[in-house]
Amino acid sequence: MVTISATYEGDLCCTAVHGPSEAQLQTDAPKDNEGLGRYFSPTDLVATALGTCILTTLGIVARRHDFDLLGCKATVEKHMNATPRRIGRLPVQLTIEGSYTDAQKQLLENTANTCPVHKSLHPDIEATISIVWAG
Repeated sequence: MVTISATYEGDLCCTAVHGPSEAQLQTDAPKDNEGLGRYFSPTDLVATALGTCILTTLGIVARRHDFDLLGCKATVEKHMNATPRRIGRLPVQLTIEGSYTDAQKQLLENTANTCPVHKSLHPDIEATISIVWAG
């Protein structure tokens, strides 16, 4: 179990504290929803969680299979639906440098599509993952 504590700081901003490490981050409402967009919005953090979770799980699998993914990149686009206001789409593009066998590519593709955040998203959120093999 991990505890995240959040405090409303006013002016649509919050500060969140990660219990185990005491690391902090701030959020703000986005400009299109009455905020100033000074920090990540809560829905931006969902997109961030998806991209970093994919990269992290890919890194775990690569380490287990003794190859390196250093420099692998994830780009996530967050598309909001207007009514009701919610995340509608989170398309992800992975760019993976290097040369990989077909088996390694299949392993990485399967891993990307089964990261914990991807599996936790509501099925109404379209979260397709495409991979650019740049090697």
